[in-house]
Amino acid sequence: MVKNQARAMSYGIGAVLLWSTVATAFKLSLAEMTPAQLLLFASIASTLVLALILGVQGKLSRLKGQFMTHPLIYLQSGLLNPFLYYLVLFAAYDMLPAQQAQPLNYTWAILLSLLAVPMLGQKLRGWDVGAALLAYFGVVVIATGGDLLALEFERPVGVALALLSTLLWSLYWIVNTRDKGDPVISLLLSFLIGLPFIVAVCAWRGELSLPSWQGLAGATYVGLFEMGFTFVLWLKAMRTAEQTAPLTNLVFLGPFLSLFFISTFLGEQIAPATFFGLALIVCGLLVQQLGPKLRARLAPSRSAS
Repeated sequence: MVKNQARAMSYGIGAVLLWSTVATAFKLSLAEMTPAQLLLFASIASTLVLALILGVQGKLSRLKGQFMTHPLIYLQSGLLNPFLYYLVLFAAYDMLPAQQAQPLNYTWAILLSLLAVPMLGQKLRGWDVGAALLAYFGVVVIATGGDLLALEFERPVGVALALLSTLLWSLYWIVNTRDKGDPVISLLLSFLIGLPFIVAVCAWRGELSLPSWQGLAGATYVGLFEMGFTFVLWLKAMRTAEQTAPLTNLVFLGPFLSLFFISTFLGEQIAPATFFGLALIVCGLLVQQLGPKLRARLAPSRSAS
């Protein structure tokens, strides 16, 4: 693929903008359907769009062959994402205000770095510890509504589900470190494997029914722009980029843009504790990202001395 930084940035900005809208879309859709129903119809939409993209690219014929290389990996991936991860995440959004659920979900990258120590044999680095302390202090601020002295969690079950979703998402990425296949094919395989489990849960709960057209529209939007098309757009941005650092920095705009959409379209008045807690989480993510770069820059000066 021809490298073009300007084009990569346009793809990246488009992806971040779309991802920034999905917290609002979750809440609007959940007003019309249950979490399991949202997952079912969003997954169907995502499966169809991913199949269409692979069909246009002429890659659908590779689906079976890639699955047969590592069937256990794809089974694990499909159980984690979309099935368990989104079922838990949507349940969290159903219980919490979007302004709380959305920042809590951003801590997955911090948890991933911690889980990589026992599960991938990576070393625990000082900046990982510092990043975790900052981010999870931000979680406490958001979960308590800023009332740190009382330390009373407003919606403990919703908070627990939001944090559980970060564990499931981190496990999904750890499983996928063993997958060397085409990432779009891998994602479609995950959805094809996860769909029967989602249908089974809806059937067990008696939720195999069509929601309102507003609910279907919301689920389709979530399937396209949270689960499917936007992933491909971001992947294209990363592959087109001459330098990936400016792209990854765009991600830090996402949670603040998301709060803007939440306030504008859901009418939630953003609490000061949400801003402060989110700032701590983003600072933790920055520490995690900048730590290795700072050490690399300091290393030559230390060796010279």
